[in-house]
Amino acid sequence: MSKVVTGRMTHRHEGELVVFHIGMQINRWWRPDLWMPAFFAMPRMLRELSIDPDSGMLGYHLLFGAGGPYVVQYWSSVDKLYAYASSPNQEHRPAWTAFNRAARKAPGAVGVWHETFRVDTAESVYVSTKPMGLPKATELVEVGKRHDRAQARFADGRTEATKSEPAQ
Repeated sequence: MSKVVTGRMTHRHEGELVVFHIGMQINRWWRPDLWMPAFFAMPRMLRELSIDPDSGMLGYHLLFGAGGPYVVQYWSSVDKLYAYASSPNQEHRPAWTAFNRAARKAPGAVGVWHETFRVDTAESVYVSTKPMGLPKATELVEVGKRHDRAQARFADGRTEATKSEPAQ
């Protein structure tokens, strides 16, 4: 289990950064035969991506929303994300095919959604939390005095601001 990192922390990352949200909305909870296959497909995909350092996935965070589970993923490039999604030799493509087949048999029972963001500038702060989010996916660094306020971190482009700033 991760330990709490005390203090004010942020992230450091160089290069392209992609944030990908993907989730499912369970519209018929009483029909696990319709939503369980999609529910159990995601852990297989995350495991596959996590053990492949060349996959492009930097990290992820599992969450539960009002409609069902979703995952925030951090990627090193849009190209790697799309390459994974379309690869017939990896977990996503067969899971997507199976989902579509099931969705045609029971329209509206389960929904899926995703949002993709290419991030030019990202600001973050984590105070006395376990490693999570951007710092867990990239690099965890202390917030320096020059970047004590969110506005300063964002203005300097948090992905670049801590390069020359030593940890405090």
